[in-house]
Amino acid sequence: MSSPAAAPAPEKLDAAVLKIAGVIVLGAIMSILDVTVVSVALPTFQSEFGATYARVAWTMTGYTLALATVIPLTGWAADRFGTKRLYMAAVLLFTAGSGLCATADSIGQLIGYRVLQGLGGGMLMPLGMTIMTRAAGPQRIGRLMAVLGIPMLLGPIGGPILGGWLIEAASWHWIFLINLPVGAIALGYAAWALPKDAPEPSESFDFLGMLMLSPGLASFLYGVSSLPEAGTVTDIKVWLPALAGGLLVIGFVLYSFKPKHPLLDLRLLRNRNLTVSAVTLVVFFVAFMGAGLLFPSYFLQVRGESTLHAGLLMAPQGLGAMVTMPVAGMLADRMPVGRTVPFALLLVATGFFTFTQVGTDTSYVLLCGSLFVMGLGMGGTMMPVMTSALKTLTHHEVARGSTLLNILQQIAGSIGSATMSVILTSALNDSPVIPGAVNPQSGEPITEAGLAIAAQQNPAVTQQLPVEPGALQRGLQFVADSFGTTFTVGFVLMVVVLVPALFLPRRREESHLLEDTRGGGGEVPTAPVAMH
Repeated sequence: MSSPAAAPAPEKLDAAVLKIAGVIVLGAIMSILDVTVVSVALPTFQSEFGATYARVAWTMTGYTLALATVIPLTGWAADRFGTKRLYMAAVLLFTAGSGLCATADSIGQLIGYRVLQGLGGGMLMPLGMTIMTRAAGPQRIGRLMAVLGIPMLLGPIGGPILGGWLIEAASWHWIFLINLPVGAIALGYAAWALPKDAPEPSESFDFLGMLMLSPGLASFLYGVSSLPEAGTVTDIKVWLPALAGGLLVIGFVLYSFKPKHPLLDLRLLRNRNLTVSAVTLVVFFVAFMGAGLLFPSYFLQVRGESTLHAGLLMAPQGLGAMVTMPVAGMLADRMPVGRTVPFALLLVATGFFTFTQVGTDTSYVLLCGSLFVMGLGMGGTMMPVMTSALKTLTHHEVARGSTLLNILQQIAGSIGSATMSVILTSALNDSPVIPGAVNPQSGEPITEAGLAIAAQQNPAVTQQLPVEPGALQRGLQFVADSFGTTFTVGFVLMVVVLVPALFLPRRREESHLLEDTRGGGGEVPTAPVAMH
């Protein structure tokens, strides 16, 4: 660790930092890959387990919710047990969860094992960034984000492609089994490369806050996600958990201002820059992560593409982000983000608009070009906003501010995926029923939209049911319109993000991190926020 008398760290990231970065990048890619790999497998889970889209979407929502649940524990546990030991434990838990996912024989089991995976995956990112920031120093946060951001984007680019190929070439089980050898390598690499632990327990853990926030979030999102299946907000399965969860979260917010070391330090929101950044990121993640989950499903269910082709069609988005992220990282160290982020958000919104108009034969050139433009904007948005939020915090505030932004990001992603799947499922439920057609598994009537989705995966189903001419085409158009409606909600939210983004700092502000480390504790601050 640095001391006040130590020589200033070089501007470039040296070999020692890059060696540690290799460990963190490997863990990050493994964790992020698992989000994007599963996104292309959702229709496969639907047919494999005979479940609704809203139900299988919980394999994503449960994972991200588990990430949000465990993040507040990470800072305290890192002080208590040491970052190296905790990081290796997180890799082990994630890898074990992956192996269990491959053994699931029901959608309920798969969701449960995904939650276990998320508990490990949730610690990987904040722990990795804590380790990296201590190694690199606060004055290189922007460059650090840029270097780590590029390999992290291999997840969004390679995940759908890898997932599609594994499902086609083998089975869905292999999208989880692939983590076993990677996890073993990551464990060995971490044992060799990470510095030895020197745990120094400093703060008491807010167990009461944890008992309110985590169950509250889980209960609220469960109620919201049950809406498509229940069909009405008056169903007890919807309103009771949503109400109970909402009350717990409100109780947590009121309580969190009392403890000396709360689970989430909401007092930091008095910092205007942090508040504006947090609001910008929350709305951005609700829109982008929620709707982004549905892009592969559009290619699979409307266009009838294979899982591999759907993954390849998603690659332009990651490539676009790879172009702008390193530039944005350097700019974040040199100029106010308020001068760059609004333009990046305009790029995202422009690309997003195309998807509000999708049909059954929309040009792939137009769609892939729009994904690339969205990626350009995404690469210029997330990391600069996060970096800006941390720059005005003092040394002792950074760990708490990082935890706050991390958990808000994961909560927003969970809410986004739950909300968008609710909107899509509700829209699809309005499709006309085919007279005399019944689902042999559930005994429920089959709609034109349901028939169209099933026919894209297996054309033979149309020969087994009494279908009038034109029903299939009408159903396919209805599905496309339902996706367009859902994407429109995401687009409107993306436009709304521009409002808080206009309040981001437009004047250069000196980082308090350097002043604080020179004048006091000497220890470099912990984790900046990282995307997931």
